[in-house]
Amino acid sequence: MRIQMNMINVVSPSRLHLTLIDLNAEIGRVDGGVGITLESPSLEISASEADTVEVVGSSLLAGRMLKAAKAVIPEGKGIKIHIKRDLPDHVGLGSGTQAALSVAAAINEIYGLGKSVRELAVAVGRGGTSGIGVAAFEYGGFILDGGHRFRDKGAFSPSAASRMPPGPVLFRRAFPDWNIVLAIPNTKGVHDAEEVDIFKKACPIPLSEVQEISHVILMQMLPALIEEDIDSFGRAVNHFQTVGFKKREVELQPETVLNVMKYMQDNGASGSGVSSFGPVVYGIVESSVEAGRLQKEVQRMLDESLGGEVLLTKGRNRGADIFGGSD
Repeated sequence: MRIQMNMINVVSPSRLHLTLIDLNAEIGRVDGGVGITLESPSLEISASEADTVEVVGSSLLAGRMLKAAKAVIPEGKGIKIHIKRDLPDHVGLGSGTQAALSVAAAINEIYGLGKSVRELAVAVGRGGTSGIGVAAFEYGGFILDGGHRFRDKGAFSPSAASRMPPGPVLFRRAFPDWNIVLAIPNTKGVHDAEEVDIFKKACPIPLSEVQEISHVILMQMLPALIEEDIDSFGRAVNHFQTVGFKKREVELQPETVLNVMKYMQDNGASGSGVSSFGPVVYGIVESSVEAGRLQKEVQRMLDESLGGEVLLTKGRNRGADIFGGSD
């Protein structure tokens, strides 16, 4: 009977992907994006050395975890992954990246591989379009990433279909202590082959729209973040929903999702938008009382339509927690 090694625990955060920046590529780069790391919901796993590679626990992410484990595990070694807290998949919270990196980070610790988060991301094939999820795992906070050289990537494609390393983090800052109302409707966003097809059909995005997004980020969102001006930050979020690739993502949403976003914008949220391909909708709210009221009203909207859950959360200004433990 083998003696079990001490367990490694990983708690990794979800994230909001506010917008991709450049899906035109005329000046030589592509992708880029802005996002916010969330305090909740989060993914939690434990891992220990084993004879085989095994994932225990009911989760739609189990297959991704198994694939990630096999990509980084040293030859002849094994790992047992136990899923302790799950994240919903294909809803816009970045669960695939967090699942893959959590497993890779646990193996990195157990077997002393000495790899950086970026190296682990490359090994498990994450961050090839958006680097927000990888940076959220490593750093947390508000993140702006600079995308990729188009001559290296060669195509407009989502992260799941790209083997590029994560783009450089151009700007990272602690997110203010603002309330975030998070609506998770009981439906799935676009993914896999359908996602690849949308990139092919929608891109290249007109350069004028890319320039508009860049202007809003540089001269409205980033100054608002630094000055903690929630109204200006919210106006930037609202603007994103009407232009660029984000506009195309919003147009794919079911009516309930659009209604929830509009309701938040009109009823107390400084800004509201769809994360990634959705269907998650977030609203940024200054008052905790107002946030609680919005949570109740949006929950009612979901209960009467698609179903789902509405959470209150905040930005998380640190990356994943990786720590030892025992079985």
